[in-house]
Amino acid sequence: MSWFQRRGDNFTLTLHIQPGAKRTEIAGLHGDALKIRVAAPPVEGAANAALLDFLKKIFAVRGAQITLKQGASGRHKVVEICGSTVEPESLLGK
Repeated sequence: MSWFQRRGDNFTLTLHIQPGAKRTEIAGLHGDALKIRVAAPPVEGAANAALLDFLKKIFAVRGAQITLKQGASGRHKVVEICGSTVEPESLLGK
């Protein structure tokens, strides 16, 4: 799959974010990215914080294990997750 890359215990997700949604949820694939709707507005980092919190819960990791690598101010984001036992493929079934 092209929306994530695995490197040992770490993987990188390519995401397309839709801020200001009714609820935070996975919306499926959007081209070569996983689309996630985020309930928080795109104001003062609120959507980024909500996204990272959502991913932290899904992947069962601490906040320090998730890093926003690219896209802090845009809809297209790259996130790195370290040490999760949850497989990225499982997100498409949720």
